[in-house]
Amino acid sequence: MQNIRYAAFGRVAALAIAVGALTTADAAAPKYVFMFLGDGMSTPQRMIAEEYALATGHGPLTLNHLKMQSSARTCSSTSLITDSAAAATALACGVKTYNGAAGVDADGKRVENILEVAHRKGRKVGVVTSVTINHATPAGFCAHRKHRGRLYQIGLDLVDSPYEYFAGGGFDGKQNDKKDPQYRGDLLELAEKAGFSVATNLASFRAFKPGRRAFYRGDDGELQYAIDADGTQPTLAEMTAKGVELLDGPQGFFLFVEGGKLDHAGHANDTATNLREVLALDDAVRVAKEFQDKHPDETLILVVGDHETGGMAMGFGGAGYALHLRRLSRQRCSWEQFERKVKKAKSAARKEGRQFTFKDAQSLLEKWFGFDFGKVGKDSGDAAAGGKFAKRRLNAGRDDEIWLTAADIKRLENSFRRNGLQFTAIHIMSAKAGVGWSSTAHTALPVMCTSEGVGADSFTGLLDNTDIAKRLKALFE
Repeated sequence: MQNIRYAAFGRVAALAIAVGALTTADAAAPKYVFMFLGDGMSTPQRMIAEEYALATGHGPLTLNHLKMQSSARTCSSTSLITDSAAAATALACGVKTYNGAAGVDADGKRVENILEVAHRKGRKVGVVTSVTINHATPAGFCAHRKHRGRLYQIGLDLVDSPYEYFAGGGFDGKQNDKKDPQYRGDLLELAEKAGFSVATNLASFRAFKPGRRAFYRGDDGELQYAIDADGTQPTLAEMTAKGVELLDGPQGFFLFVEGGKLDHAGHANDTATNLREVLALDDAVRVAKEFQDKHPDETLILVVGDHETGGMAMGFGGAGYALHLRRLSRQRCSWEQFERKVKKAKSAARKEGRQFTFKDAQSLLEKWFGFDFGKVGKDSGDAAAGGKFAKRRLNAGRDDEIWLTAADIKRLENSFRRNGLQFTAIHIMSAKAGVGWSSTAHTALPVMCTSEGVGADSFTGLLDNTDIAKRLKALFE
């Protein structure tokens, strides 16, 4: 049945491609291309971040207000629900492939990706991500491997590539994987031998200068969540700006930027962390928009998602007909960072010769989630609590307050005993804000695509994710 559905959609897509070819055939190739990908970002993630930004005075998101908009179907060749590697391959190469494949088709054969096309046409190429540099999405755009799990080999593809700029996290523990059958040495040492200037800290990253290829490995693993940023690593926007600085020139460039940690926050159902990753990606898009404003007749900006993660919804039954997104501003760290803070507090208590209690945990919850334990037992202001003031407070009063019910406290106490306090805290935070989640995995929801500039009219209508790569290639060929 899935093959039948794919075939039916394929006929529609073929017509769309034919129409798209009419618009791309006469279009000049953009000199500068910025392609942004929010991993796990579909319409809910974009719009919750938009409404949060408006509610907190940040203003509208640049990525949502580019002039051209469309939607794209995301299925892989084997499933209506794709993984990141197959989705990246579709977006980069223009072919459907099986979940887990990176840069190869459904038969395992190598397919030229859009970065290779751009480089072949004379553009310099840069790749930026907030996760590990050999993760599934960069692999789909830069490597050709039958499985995304071949991390060391994907790293080899990166350092062997002709591209000029890489920036992101480490190699997922596989930087010097001597057990790999294709082992040739430490990947960063190989990068240096290939002519890259290599940086492993913020100062050396900022010291990169044009004229030499650059490779930034910001951490042994992923970079920090935006909500946890402590200033020791460059932001996604700064890595984008550095890419412009290093790649700009008369030949033009293609800069690919992934907001990869957005997906990880979606898997955890951490709403506050997720939307801040969207805001961090938008800061990077704003860098591109400022560049485009200076080169309006030569630049294309494209913002896509690869799939949706978490089944995020702009509404939750417990909140009635209301969203209280300002409440999310009270959360000051990710679930991951909060878990570390709890462990650190427990260790400190042991050193002091005392037990870490739920009362101690309450202090951490008040500081990092803004929960108000002083109003426990009073009306929560949430429809599901059934309090006598709930209906009145749905659309009135301060919408950044987080009152807790007895049931909330019970849940937190139980999770504290099971060492899962961080997960209950983010679930309560989502519910109080009115945001729902249906999954901790990917979903088949179509993704929203926005674009502006040279060739942007090629990316309109209902698309298949493979159409995006095909139309990008058509702009260059």
